[in-house]
Parts: sequence; C-alpha cells; structure tokens
Amino acid sequence: MHSVAEFHRLADEVIAWRRHLHQNPELDFSVHETARFVADKLASFGINHIETGIVGTGIVAFIQGEGGEGPTIGLRADMDALPIHEATGKKWASKTPGKMHACGHDGHTAMLLGAAKHLAGRRNFSGAVALIFQPAEEVELPSGGLKMVEDGFLDRYGISQVFGIHNWPGIDVGKFAICAGPMMASQDDFDIVVKGRGGHAAAPHLTVDPVVIAAQVILGLQALVSRNTDPVESLVISVTKLRASNAYNVIADEVELAGTVRALAPALSDFAETRLEMTARKIAQAFGGDISYRYRRSVPATVNDTAATALAVRAAGGTGAAAVDTKLRPVMGAEDFAYMLQVRPGALIFIGNGPSAALHNAAYDFDDAAIPYGIAYWVNVVEAALGIGQG
Repeated sequence: MHSVAEFHRLADEVIAWRRHLHQNPELDFSVHETARFVADKLASFGINHIETGIVGTGIVAFIQGEGGEGPTIGLRADMDALPIHEATGKKWASKTPGKMHACGHDGHTAMLLGAAKHLAGRRNFSGAVALIFQPAEEVELPSGGLKMVEDGFLDRYGISQVFGIHNWPGIDVGKFAICAGPMMASQDDFDIVVKGRGGHAAAPHLTVDPVVIAAQVILGLQALVSRNTDPVESLVISVTKLRASNAYNVIADEVELAGTVRALAPALSDFAETRLEMTARKIAQAFGGDISYRYRRSVPATVNDTAATALAVRAAGGTGAAAVDTKLRPVMGAEDFAYMLQVRPGALIFIGNGPSAALHNAAYDFDDAAIPYGIAYWVNVVEAALGIGQG
C-alpha cells in the first residue's frame, strides 16, 4: 500500500490543476473546456487509449497494466460545477459569474488525474484501469451517470467493478468514511397542482381556495413520515416549491407544489409515490378541489457492495489516514454514481474536507490538503484490486 507521504510532490502539481478547474467552472453536459483539459493531461501522461465525447463530454481512458491478463476496474470522477455565484474570495475563485465548483468536483477530477499520472508511469499491475470522467452529476434526469450507463460503456469495455470518491465537509482532512449497503439515499421528485376555483380575495366564500387546500396538503404530507413509516427507517418528504397568485387581491384557480423524497429502501419510495397522491387528492377533495400529480424516480440509492467496501477500507487505511470510519451513518443526499453501482459491484467513499462550508454553498471550497490522500487512495484501490506492486 502507498502512503500519503509518497504523493506530496505530485500533489503540488495536482493542486495547480484543481485551482485551474475551480477558476473555470462549467455546468451539466457543457463541460467542454474541462473535458479538453482532462483529455490533454491524460495524453501527456502517455495514455493513448482515450475515448472522448461519451454522451457529449464524458471521457473513459485506459491504463493497461504490464502484469498480464486481468480484470478492468473503473475509477470515476465527476466534472461539472453548479449555478451558484461564488463567495469564497479566494485567489482561485471562479472567473465566471453565476458558476462555481460548490461541490468539489474540481477536486475529484484533479485527484483522479493525479492518480492517472502515477499509474501511467508505472503500470505494474495486471488487467487495466478505466478512468471515468463524468459530466452532469448535478442535473435532473437524465444525468450524466445515467446516460453513460445507458451508453453501455461498462459492457463495451468489460469493466467489472467501479469505485467513486466524494469529499465531505465535517469529516477531518486525512480521514475517510464509508459503509456497506445503502450509503446515500434515492432521490424522487414530485409535482402537485392543487385545483380550486379562483376569485376575489375579498370574497373567499365564493371560491374554492387552493392556497388553503395546499397548506393542508403540505401539513398532511408530513404525517406520512411521522405517523405512517417505521421511525427507525429513513424517509424524507420535503415540499420545496409553492407558487400561487401574483397579486394581493386574487385567489388563484391553482396552486403548484413540488418537492423531493429521499429514501434508503425502494419499498419506501413505492410507499411515498402511492401515498403522496392519495393523501393530497383526498385532502383536496374534502375541501371541494382536486389535484393533478406527477412522481418521478430521479436517482436510486447509492448501495455499496460488501466486498468492494472491504477493499475500499483497506485502500483508505493504507494511505496512512488518521481514521477510516467503517460505520458511517447513511446520508439522505443523492449521488448519480448510484446508476453505475446498480449494474456493477463497487463502492463510494467519503474523503474528509475539514470544517469547510457545506456542499452547494457559495462559501464552499475543496480543501487542497485532501489531494494527496485522494491520490494515494486511488492508487491503493488499484493495488488491492489488480495486484499492483510497490514500485
């Protein structure tokens, strides 16, 4: 196993790459310059099997080991930024107003590039490593992870396992956290249109007020979690959008509600899909109105394979990490790496980002001190999976 101490010199170069990416954020599938930067770096490492343009801007590059036949494992990093105006004040802050790397994908990409440079210069392993650079993790369906899986690259290249990494604020730099089984929640989205009968706000008795109905629906939906599911199971239902009239003196005909459902088990998603509609419709009808309803399964739960999790724990421990928490409590955020884990065994691990601002916050920045740990982790995953030597 390779400790973090071996990668400090390389990390200085990788930090420069990370800060360049941070200054030049791009969104969703439109990560053209980011993808060009990644492909150019990969080529400069002597990697000559690089497929670009997958689902537009995705990249899969291969490092063939010199140790003979063996499996191909995939290491995945996401490349896209978020539509947020940066407020860090850093020297390397975003140069593009309204766009920033607020989730650390610049760090994820840079760490995998650093590992690629190290691995390409040695190649003392069996089989092959597939370096997966994915666009559009942050978008609604179809996300980059889903589209890349549908593109069939895992089958096309015979990738047998996939591994991912995500930074996590609140975990100390130099520490990792992971658990087997569900680690991150599924994400479903819903839209409800409450239909009433509008009129003048001074004469509410002549209307069927959809605002009042919507208020009752919102409260009713909260009882689905608090009074209809096992309290030791994890289900979150959040109404996040509410739109009605644009005037002070108008009761609208309709009110639009929307929100998200998070769950760790498919049965809970099934429950939410059915009971959300039933609850909202019955409440609306009781007040003389009705609803229209749409429920969309957006991202499945991120489920780590048991054997792959054990491999990831060994790899993280070999970095000299201060700690590897193997009993992480699952989090209710979603991650579209889940699509790859649905069709291949593998594992996602969290790497500590220290006491930074939260993910998706304008004050967030990836902590560069985590970079050598990430590089060492990736190299150790290859060692553990493909028998890489210590050279």
